[in-house]
Amino acid sequence: MDNKYAALIYTFFLLVSLNGKAQDIHDHEHEHIHDDHKTELGIANSLVYFTGESQLCYGLHVHLVRNIGHSKFSAGLGYERIFDEHKHNTVGIVGMYTPIERLHFSLSPGIAFEGAHPSEKNFAIHFETTYEFQVGDVHMGPLLELAHDSEDYHISLGVHIGLGFK
Repeated sequence: MDNKYAALIYTFFLLVSLNGKAQDIHDHEHEHIHDDHKTELGIANSLVYFTGESQLCYGLHVHLVRNIGHSKFSAGLGYERIFDEHKHNTVGIVGMYTPIERLHFSLSPGIAFEGAHPSEKNFAIHFETTYEFQVGDVHMGPLLELAHDSEDYHISLGVHIGLGFK
């Protein structure tokens, strides 16, 4: 395994395990974080690895989701921009499932296009998982994303930051 993969995987699991200890300390203080808001604006900063090009880039992902009827499901819209020579962009709908508090799984089918060729659009799909903890009025935590479009696969590892609204 390449050292950069090992470093990314190690960082992700370190953040998750540290969060477990913080959660034990503050569980009673922050029970039912998501009961307080129905809408979330999420921003994710990540390192993106393109498997076909063996290249690391910076990625920015933004989504706006709304809870569906006080359930474990949310839906909304998302946008991803990867800052590489291709100027990779993806716009899609987002479906989110929260099986347990703080753990989220998102699936986002959409359209991918490159900045140099915006008329060439391809189907894309993103799968993302995040585990969050409360920091003041925001929630944040590690994120792992796997994505595919007709051009390539990419893997993202980063930090998700979310703001909740009523």
